[in-house]
Amino acid sequence: MQKKALIITYYWPPAGGPGVQRWLKFVKYLPDYGIHPIVYIPENPSYPLLDESLMDEIPENVTILKQPIKEPYKFAEFLSKKSSQTISSGVIPKKKKQSLIQRLMLYVRGNYFIPDARKAWVNPSVTYLSEYIQKENIKTVITTGPPHSLHLIGLQLKSKLEIQWIADFRDPWTTIGYHKKLKLSENVAKKHEQMEKQVLTTADHVTVTSENTKKEFESKSKQPITVITNGYDYQQLLKVTKDLKFSLAHIGSLLSERNPKVLWKVIGELIDKYEDFKQEFVLRLIGVVSTDVLNEIQQYIPEKNIELIGYVNHKEALKSQRHAQLLLLIEIDSEDTKAIIPGKLFEYMVAETPIISVGPHDSDVERIIKSTNTGRYFYYDAEDELREHLLSRFKDFKNSALTSFPIGLQQYSRKALTKKLAELI
Repeated sequence: MQKKALIITYYWPPAGGPGVQRWLKFVKYLPDYGIHPIVYIPENPSYPLLDESLMDEIPENVTILKQPIKEPYKFAEFLSKKSSQTISSGVIPKKKKQSLIQRLMLYVRGNYFIPDARKAWVNPSVTYLSEYIQKENIKTVITTGPPHSLHLIGLQLKSKLEIQWIADFRDPWTTIGYHKKLKLSENVAKKHEQMEKQVLTTADHVTVTSENTKKEFESKSKQPITVITNGYDYQQLLKVTKDLKFSLAHIGSLLSERNPKVLWKVIGELIDKYEDFKQEFVLRLIGVVSTDVLNEIQQYIPEKNIELIGYVNHKEALKSQRHAQLLLLIEIDSEDTKAIIPGKLFEYMVAETPIISVGPHDSDVERIIKSTNTGRYFYYDAEDELREHLLSRFKDFKNSALTSFPIGLQQYSRKALTKKLAELI
């Protein structure tokens, strides 16, 4: 007889973006390990990105529960639909360039919706799920955040019922860069820290996506913490013809501070210096790009060497990864972002395409790229190293020798990662 696990998540198809992938894949493979997943989601969510193609990946045998949610973003759209969608997707303009409406939205979001804009879903969910859990004799409840308000559902359920509660953190809580831009008052910042500590010390088990997040949380709680990274799915590996251009492709959101000026500068210099590089090179940006980043890029790189594709669904993103000659991965140069591992990294690693990554010192991304031999990692001041590497890769491209030789990728397959989760359940 299969065990039952109740999974409380906000992001679920047709939501697009990386937040939906993790639990969609766990749900896909949990039945292989004797666990029947029951997924609890909002009935009427306000998703900043949609990807209808992901609906096809929902397993037929999964149980889906839905309850209504009241969200402020829908009301905020009356003030400014564009600003509301931008902020809800995590793309926050630099402070100096924020409009009055954007500053107001950030202040209200940060100080009146604690811990986040989905807080109104907590109490109705606890009422509904308390009865359901007892009726169905469910022993394990899993909450995944962000939004971290979902952990408050788990916290209340744990206080009322005899259950095992696993709190899954796809991102950190109080130390993530986005959190610091919400213009929080001192009292509100303390409330977040108290909520975070309460969740970390009450959950029976905490799962995180990176070693750096584990280290952070171990200083705040003595509860067991397990790293289960994101990963890639074997069934989605595609054969795609390589680009005839020397293409460097970034897939996903480029936030305002994901902006390595040194890279744009080096590319611009190579375009100016080498005619063949100028004719062959293209920077392909697929996804939401901050105006701040785009303006910076255009200062160095001619428009004819830039392709702006915009947001594409997940299947198209996978094709783009394999079509490109090089894949670009960028993280903000900050102590707070060392623990961030974008979900696309694992898809990049199996795309048979070398990675160029720029980010902070001592990051989990740096460790993974080096240990799997899937590319090169650079810091924000590595001008000479970037120039040398791009020229070397361009030479390989001209000689039809530009390829990737990864090692040890099996541990990051979605099925192997789900086995790790199943052992906790």
